[in-house]
Amino acid sequence: MNSLRRRLFLLLVVATGLIWLCGFAWIAVGAKAELERVLDTRLQEAAKMVHSLVASGSNAAIAAAAGSPAGTPAKYERQLSCQIWSLDGHLLARSDSAPEALLTDRTSGFSDRVVNGETWRVYSIENTAKGVRIMIGDRLGLRDHLVADLIKGLMIPAVLIIPLLGGLIWVSLGRGLRPLREMAGELQRRDADDMRPIDARSAPTEIRPLTEALNGLFVRLERARQHEREVTAFAAHELRTPLAGLKTQAQIAMAAVDPAMRRNALGQILVSVDRTTRLVRQLLALAKLDAGMALPGAAVVSIGAVLSEMLAALPPMGNAIFVTVDPALQDLWVRADREMVQIALRNLHENAVQHTPEGGAISWGVASDGRSVVLEDTGPGIPEAELPLVCQRFFRGKQRSATGCGLGLALVETAIRKTGGILTLQNRADRSGLQVRIVWPPVCPVA
Repeated sequence: MNSLRRRLFLLLVVATGLIWLCGFAWIAVGAKAELERVLDTRLQEAAKMVHSLVASGSNAAIAAAAGSPAGTPAKYERQLSCQIWSLDGHLLARSDSAPEALLTDRTSGFSDRVVNGETWRVYSIENTAKGVRIMIGDRLGLRDHLVADLIKGLMIPAVLIIPLLGGLIWVSLGRGLRPLREMAGELQRRDADDMRPIDARSAPTEIRPLTEALNGLFVRLERARQHEREVTAFAAHELRTPLAGLKTQAQIAMAAVDPAMRRNALGQILVSVDRTTRLVRQLLALAKLDAGMALPGAAVVSIGAVLSEMLAALPPMGNAIFVTVDPALQDLWVRADREMVQIALRNLHENAVQHTPEGGAISWGVASDGRSVVLEDTGPGIPEAELPLVCQRFFRGKQRSATGCGLGLALVETAIRKTGGILTLQNRADRSGLQVRIVWPPVCPVA
């Protein structure tokens, strides 16, 4: 059952029915106890009245008193039975409804006894002066019948009221759930681009958490869509330049007669292809990070092993740039997704290669704390004013390279943040390049 209204209806009807049944049980028990108390009092009063008549009258008065106990209600009169016995065991008088057998062997007070297959409630009084014992009895079966009539009188209206109560519950639930239907109708009427927040000022208190959650979702979706539009616009702009350069240089190469001019045009084509390839790879990596597609999951990774694998896959640079890797990195372990670590280290290395002139050096090492990765290059560094901005997407500062597109450091920062690390950029103290430091939470090495 997927209907909230039906669920609430069944719960309320069942709960109301249980409460009603408990109420009936309580009324039945209470009514029976109260009725027994009242009827016992009637027995006692009737016995005392008969006793007073017997005490002040003759034998004829005794017979008359036994025939009709005084003070009993007309409706209840036939249910009372009276016997007057002598103390030596002879029946002197009895009422029409009384049996001939002895109602009780108790000399005084209340007692219960089975007579002729019926259970009687009897109250007896002994008058030693007159030599008689007065017994007033009442059938317990008649008492139970009175209680059953009382409960039946209560149940009949209840059974008639239950359908009316169910209808009122159903209508009330419909009115109570109306704000949800109105909210659903408003959302259905909206266009896909309408991310306006839902007005929750008039919403019930129970629905406000839902409306606030939806409004928060709309804000996040709008930000994500805005970010997607910005990335698409930037990517289109960045791709337009190398593609246009490719076409121009290809036309020059086709029309060139001079071999040197043709070689230069083909070299520019290679530069444009490299830039386009790197841009596409970075855009794919960025989309994967934004989508949270982090691959197999966290594992214990050796930074030195990832660096060795990455450097082996890069094309040889000859003697243009000298790259050194501290062997201590082999013993530096982090718990992170291996592909994210590869994305961060590869883009850091490519960024350093782009900004390091020929004959320069790039070094990978371990900081003095023993758990931080340090990359240093001999490039121009980054202006101090641009250091807080270089990790923004598509930011290209004064030291931009010919093949850069402003995504490298943004990718690095996102990947490191997702692996629980911290990225720090600063110019070297001797102003001979940039120093990058990555701090990951320490882990125990794999045995």
